[in-house]
Amino acid sequence: MQIGANSLLQEMQSLSGEIKPSGLNSGFGSPITQQVSNTSGSDFGQLLSQAIGSVGELQANAGSLATRLDMGDTRVTLSDTVIAREKASVAFEATMQVRNKLIEAYKEIMSMPV
Repeated sequence: MQIGANSLLQEMQSLSGEIKPSGLNSGFGSPITQQVSNTSGSDFGQLLSQAIGSVGELQANAGSLATRLDMGDTRVTLSDTVIAREKASVAFEATMQVRNKLIEAYKEIMSMPV
């Protein structure tokens, strides 16, 4: 499964909509208008699992392109390899940022008085 830039942005905005109050901006300059209709835990877990799987696929694709380029495959260009590596890098960085925000939110909830 390939993650496009628009679909990744939409997923991040919808996740941001769950965390932030609706009056705040999403960080991209526009108010959040998308709302998540189904917020059950299994669906979130499945979405997270798919996102991590997609990042893994992007990394594997970038690795295979780099290997094919190193082996002298004439069908693989240097620009394709660099673009694939950058896509994998951006996707991994976005995943790490989501993970950091989830951990931060968990710590904040756990420190709340009961």
